[in-house]
Amino acid sequence: MVTKVITITEENRAAALREAGEIIKAGGLTAFPTETVYGLGGDALNPASAKKIYEAKGRPSDNPLIIHIANMEALPYIVEEVPATAKRLASLFWPGPLTMILKKSARVPYETTGGLDTVAVRMPVHDVALDFIEAAGGYVAAPSANRSGRPSPTTAAYVAEDMEGRIDMILDGGQATLGLESTIVDLTVEPPMILRPGFVTQEMLSVALGEIRVDETLLRADSGQAPKAPGMKYRHYAPKGELIVVRGDMRAVTAYMNEALRQGRAEKKKTGVIATDETLEHYQADVHFSVGERGSAKAAAERLYRILRECDDEGVELILSECFDEEGVGAAVMNRLMKAAGYHIVDV
Repeated sequence: MVTKVITITEENRAAALREAGEIIKAGGLTAFPTETVYGLGGDALNPASAKKIYEAKGRPSDNPLIIHIANMEALPYIVEEVPATAKRLASLFWPGPLTMILKKSARVPYETTGGLDTVAVRMPVHDVALDFIEAAGGYVAAPSANRSGRPSPTTAAYVAEDMEGRIDMILDGGQATLGLESTIVDLTVEPPMILRPGFVTQEMLSVALGEIRVDETLLRADSGQAPKAPGMKYRHYAPKGELIVVRGDMRAVTAYMNEALRQGRAEKKKTGVIATDETLEHYQADVHFSVGERGSAKAAAERLYRILRECDDEGVELILSECFDEEGVGAAVMNRLMKAAGYHIVDV
């Protein structure tokens, strides 16, 4: 298969979106930009399309797919009911980086939901994404457009790196502005539960709905429990090199990381460090990556996946990373970083 890549311009936009939409309607796959990361789209109501998505990603078929819609009128068709909590959150955060889990309707195949009776739904804010969803028939199932386990792509170039020859088309809409996947909140339980942190924070959801719980369970790949949301069960976002996250007092963190980097170089490994603008110069590594100013979770979120991809571009074999602020969006950054490290965390 030859993967067609189209860079969206004002001149070609309408024709490109029509072509991409027809691919989805015919059962094919198209990668498309959203404000969070690039998605790998297929027809959410076609069981064969879901199977193609799993195959292209190399993804276990019990990992649910998020259905992307372009307007609220589309929601009642794919869910059993639209509860007041969903209407409240939609009024505040849609379109935007929030996914809601609701009871699915009979129209949604189990292939899309990973065999569950619930369905994850999101309305992105990206204008190309919204127009593409409309052109594709209104219901696009889309995980991130990367090979399973790899860092999610924030540019079309990284989509192509993983998906060339595996999918029909890539719509290049430029850099994803947020850089981390959507928050996922389960509205089928009481009180509602956050299954994946993101830019819509626990604090924001609490203001809207009252009590919100956070799922603290870290599921192992051999747990036997079906994940209710993408990214809960399997190792995600990982670079090719070994990644170790170090947590503790900054002096102890710096000393430990420099010693680990020294040992890595002694073993002839190319080393890298992930830190902040304020601390980057304290480390002796072959390659240095900054997530931005300490305390700027938004900058860290925007840069994290790109940094993990650049580690691979540079051939880094051993990566040491600081921990970062876990308040607000920082919780999402640390969630992705720890998953990328396979929970290889050292406390010093």
